[in-house]
Amino acid sequence: MAHRQNSPNDDFFTRVYEVTKLIPYGRITSYGAIARYLGSGRSARMVGWALNACHTRKDFIPAHRVVNRNGLLTGKRHFGNSTTMEQLLANEGVVVENDRIVSFREKFWDPLAELQ
Repeated sequence: MAHRQNSPNDDFFTRVYEVTKLIPYGRITSYGAIARYLGSGRSARMVGWALNACHTRKDFIPAHRVVNRNGLLTGKRHFGNSTTMEQLLANEGVVVENDRIVSFREKFWDPLAELQ
């Protein structure tokens, strides 16, 4: 049986998941905000990669609460169909129009400000 080596991404992905689990119900954050909180401000794309892979985990990661810096649902294609992400957000009272969070600033949760 081959032994799988842990990659440096494993730890980063785990840290992304831990922060994502802390996003409050009905709030959203951005890939970049998570990256900045983790001390990797230029790693927003890697946060996206981590969230794209979270469906393989046994624990629930609320990846639907993470959008791009303009409030766009850029990760929606990773939720099975094109409306699942929007529906999950709507279930939490987050209004989306044309794939964009309507009250982005009011709903925005910044882990740098909220977690200390």
